[in-house]
Amino acid sequence: MCATQITSWGVLYYAFPVLVPAVTADTGWTPAATTGAFSAALLVSAVAGVPIGRVLDARGPRAVMTGGSVLAVAGLLVLAYAPGLAGFTAGWLLVGVAMAATFYQPAFAALTRWWGEERVRALTVVTLAGGLASTVFAPVTAALAEHLSWRATYAVLAAILAAVTVPAHALALRGPWPPAPAEPVRAADDAPGAVTRSRPFLLLAAAFTLSGFAMYCVVIALVPLLMGRGVSTTAAAWALGLGGVGQTLGRMLYGAVARRTGARARTVAFLAAGGVTTGALAVVPGPYPLLVALAVVAGTVRGNLTLLKATAVADRWGTTRYAHRSALLAAPVTVATALAPFAGTALAGVLGGYERLFVLLAAVSALAAALALGTGTRGTVPRPHGRRLSPKGQSV
Repeated sequence: MCATQITSWGVLYYAFPVLVPAVTADTGWTPAATTGAFSAALLVSAVAGVPIGRVLDARGPRAVMTGGSVLAVAGLLVLAYAPGLAGFTAGWLLVGVAMAATFYQPAFAALTRWWGEERVRALTVVTLAGGLASTVFAPVTAALAEHLSWRATYAVLAAILAAVTVPAHALALRGPWPPAPAEPVRAADDAPGAVTRSRPFLLLAAAFTLSGFAMYCVVIALVPLLMGRGVSTTAAAWALGLGGVGQTLGRMLYGAVARRTGARARTVAFLAAGGVTTGALAVVPGPYPLLVALAVVAGTVRGNLTLLKATAVADRWGTTRYAHRSALLAAPVTVATALAPFAGTALAGVLGGYERLFVLLAAVSALAAALALGTGTRGTVPRPHGRRLSPKGQSV
């Protein structure tokens, strides 16, 4: 999972911002059209994630994640050799379905079911590795693009993706899928779907959606923000890449924070911290090392938010139907993420610069933190009983 998450995120997500200039320069397509194809993939991922979550709950991750890896390779090859924008977009739509089947959501569902009450440790280990996706693949993609066309670069990345993720998912996820734990009493007494219609769930979805929009706008807009302050493209890309190191550092801290705080308290704290770091990037003009430090701190917050979202459902409502409920919770966040590249660029133009955009994004994060105050639930979720199963089906 560590290797496949680094590779999947690195190839399918973080390579794109690096290759956009080469794509537009070679094809003549506008940046808006090129980014729109990528955003369409993220929208497809949001829609596909819900039925994929149901399949995961019932059957486990092996077929879903292996098939998703194969589809991802096919989609990359389609967009790499597409003669026109329509084919390029079609390739990204295939990749969008693959994202829903290979990114964090299915991985989190597998780890949550297999590791039970030790899930936070398992999730932390995998997201520690996943946080390095940008650190590894942004420079690798840039190095490939210096010697190859963007099409050949994507073909090489597709080969790397196939070599790492297809056999790993097919061979390492063969263990028996444990039966779902019993529904917590308070949820079992409710009508079907009551959890996903409840006020805490809806407020949590709204808070995560606003925060996700703000955080991913920051990721996309960080390079032009720094370039507007006189930083070179390469130096700005390194600042973005080092944010991945910050994500890893943040995830190392999450377990300790989770043991000492309630679900609502840490949700509010981390969403508010996202607003603070975004506001700092808006108002601090330099020097470059200080801006890099802020980018790393912002990455640290993003790293904690990844684990916060991964554990939000289980911490409040238990692990029954985890994949389906998490997919419903993640769907609007993924939509917001899809809109972030286009919306961030458009808002920066309307507002008159990236500094003002970051001020607005800080306010959006503050609103998310305020909404999170209403995401507590009455009672406690019972700890899972029984023994933990390893992915190979051995009792632990």
